Amino acid sequence: MRLFGMLLTLFVLVLPITAGAADETAASAVEVAKDELQTNINIVWTCIAAFLVFFMQAGFAMVETGFTRAKNAVNILMKNLMDFSVGSIAFFLVGFGLMFGQTNGFFGTTLFGLSGVEPGGDWNWTFLIFQTVFAATAATIVSGAMAERTKFTGYLAYSFFITLFIYPIFGSWAWGGLLDGGGWLEKLGFLDFAGSTVVHSVGGWLALAGAVVLGPRVGKYGPDGKPRAILGHNLPLAALGVFILWFGWFGFNPGSTTTGDGSIGYIAVTTNLSAAAGAIVAMATAWVLLKKPDASMALNGALAGLVAITAPCDGVSPMGAILIGAVGGVLVVLSVLFIDHVLKVDDPVGAVSVHGVCGAWGTLSAGLFNLESGLFYGGGLGQLGVQALGVVTAFAWAFGLGLGLFYLIKVTIGLRVSEEEEQKGLDIGEHGMEAYAGFQIFTTS
Repeated sequence: MRLFGMLLTLFVLVLPITAGAADETAASAVEVAKDELQTNINIVWTCIAAFLVFFMQAGFAMVETGFTRAKNAVNILMKNLMDFSVGSIAFFLVGFGLMFGQTNGFFGTTLFGLSGVEPGGDWNWTFLIFQTVFAATAATIVSGAMAERTKFTGYLAYSFFITLFIYPIFGSWAWGGLLDGGGWLEKLGFLDFAGSTVVHSVGGWLALAGAVVLGPRVGKYGPDGKPRAILGHNLPLAALGVFILWFGWFGFNPGSTTTGDGSIGYIAVTTNLSAAAGAIVAMATAWVLLKKPDASMALNGALAGLVAITAPCDGVSPMGAILIGAVGGVLVVLSVLFIDHVLKVDDPVGAVSVHGVCGAWGTLSAGLFNLESGLFYGGGLGQLGVQALGVVTAFAWAFGLGLGLFYLIKVTIGLRVSEEEEQKGLDIGEHGMEAYAGFQIFTTS
């Protein structure tokens, strides 16, 4: 009996311990399952967002084709196809490692290949495809400003180098810490949530450099230096492109959370409000200055609002987003007129104004409207100063290297087609075909 009593006492003492351990194991299993589920949700959402951003390539193709002449439509489509294709390979082999590797920068183990980034694991592959479509966006922005007179071989060359080196290096300064790296701008507190500067301004300033080195289209400026309108051949196509881009931006901005949570909806709201305000205010500004509600200006106004909100979309109020988009709508109209009439730089689709100028404004606006550190919310001038530093650095880097790159291409393989080829259209001269077979779409007069 004594032995039985001892065993009973031991059982009574051990049972709660065993039960507690079982409860802890069960709780741990639940936490593991929750973490795994959240990871899978993050992967699915980020992939969907990447696919939306990829669809923006179609939007860019339609906008550029619609805003240019019919005789260059095939050339526009080929450039948008190839900058994504060439950029995907260049970014995979070199650019991604330069941008996100542990030693990202000029001299690191990631200079060639992906040696600084662990390629294993589901998340790294998801992050790679998401960043690839962003890199391709930066490259395709350049296409519009250099449309209708650029040699196809020259275009392939600069698209390759942009996604190989120029975009990834600046990206590493601002976004390197998103994976294994860490850049000097982000360490200073630079805010660019989805790429007003990293993607859009870098692309816009490269576009400006290309347009400067390339020169204007034949007949763009008269003997008196005044610009002549060269109308695009299909405004409905351009409008379709803008709507596709607007749709894709719901992957561009909300997707940059790379997390499947409630912030997605909030960022979608600020993104949409800014785009709407940009379209309305650009239309009104054009109505005042040009005496008509110009459709091309209104379409670019929507894009201006989207570009502007891309940097601050996660940290501003809905009213702040409306104001940011409204300013972008004014800026894009004034910038298009200034670049065309004063600088006399021929930009057929307004790429420099939409992406370069409004990208800079959007980045600065984070220093004004951010709810935690913005000047208008008691944050002082510190955040605005960091934002301005990022804007200036992006301009110096992209425009400076762009001038060198385009000049090098110009004196080697050639950057511009002949005047005869330009008059007949690049579709025939560069690709041996027409977008609208059977229609007379060019003149040699």
